[in-house]
Amino acid sequence: MNVKIAGTLLLLVSLAPLALTQQQSRVYREGSNWVEEITGSLAAAKNLKLKVDVGAVRVVGGSQPGINYVIRTRTYSSAEDQARREFESYKINAYVRGDTAYINGDWVAGRPRKFSGEFIVNVPRQMDWVKMETEGGSVSTTGISGRVDAQSGGGSIHVDDIGGAISAETGGGSIDVGNVGGELNLHTGGGSIAIHSAKGKINAESGGGSVVLTSGLQGAVLETGGGSIKVNQCTGKVKATTGGGSIDLGNIAGPAEIETGGGSIRLSSANGPVRAETGGGSIELNGVSSARAETGAGGIVAKFVSSTGERTDSVLETSAGDITVYLAPNLPITIRASIDVANGHGIHASDFPEIHVTSEGGDYGPKTVTAEGVLNGGGPVLKVRTTTGDINIRRVGH
Repeated sequence: MNVKIAGTLLLLVSLAPLALTQQQSRVYREGSNWVEEITGSLAAAKNLKLKVDVGAVRVVGGSQPGINYVIRTRTYSSAEDQARREFESYKINAYVRGDTAYINGDWVAGRPRKFSGEFIVNVPRQMDWVKMETEGGSVSTTGISGRVDAQSGGGSIHVDDIGGAISAETGGGSIDVGNVGGELNLHTGGGSIAIHSAKGKINAESGGGSVVLTSGLQGAVLETGGGSIKVNQCTGKVKATTGGGSIDLGNIAGPAEIETGGGSIRLSSANGPVRAETGGGSIELNGVSSARAETGAGGIVAKFVSSTGERTDSVLETSAGDITVYLAPNLPITIRASIDVANGHGIHASDFPEIHVTSEGGDYGPKTVTAEGVLNGGGPVLKVRTTTGDINIRRVGH
């Protein structure tokens, strides 16, 4: 009797994960292709782990208490018996173990040359964690209060209306993020990245696509191997780096570090120190309290405003190009400007009689022009230098 009871208990334990699954399937023809549709439901769980060898994945949070799913796989074989053998080779398993629901799609035999899939899973919104992984299809998740991990071998990733942190990685597809309440860690081998609104810190990296951030509340580190970077507004420090594209930053409520291998740089405003560097493009900095800007061959425009925060020394430097500086009327600052090869170029600072311009050389060698001045009692030093080009120092509004 004890042996029989023990054997019965062992059998029940082994079947327990599958006892929560209700699944049906049907195979039908659609045009010249064959489709297998699998529908099923699982009991409610705190977590979902979905891993498939092939197929697009879409997880949608809603008001339902449990989990239900529709899986459609498609084969491009014209013969029904061949199609059924291919469907049988792609094993679908769905079960609940502990507080986690699992949905897996695994090849148990050789993968056909043409085969596709789609996994649509509806879950309770109050999920703690959703993890999705596919070797090649797209991934989409919406309406989850917890955190989300998404991974694709090369497809696109879309997430929106997520309460927790997000980690998303694709070998080459685009990443699109809507509204997110937690931190973001995004990586794509070459696709574009677009972020609408994030309340947590942002780390976004692309091997070569563009990066766009509409709104961030806790700072952002944005990097691409060669695409452009655009930020509308962000609270906290922003670090933007690209191998060669342009960088356009809007209103930054914090410091900014901006670097491109050769594109242009533009900044609307920043509440902290700014560092901007490009190998050859132009630089335009508006509404800054202090800045260090350098370009290999472009012009520089910088507008300095009064700030109640910490102000440091500033440097504006270009190897070949004009530099134009706008200064707020009440800004306490010390000016030091120079043109190394000033033949045909000069320093123009008529708005500020306190700035004195002098020149040296010119008869038998290159002419050098320098300027110094103390405005409003003096303050942090602003050094302005161009190898060849004009320097214009103007009052804001002129």
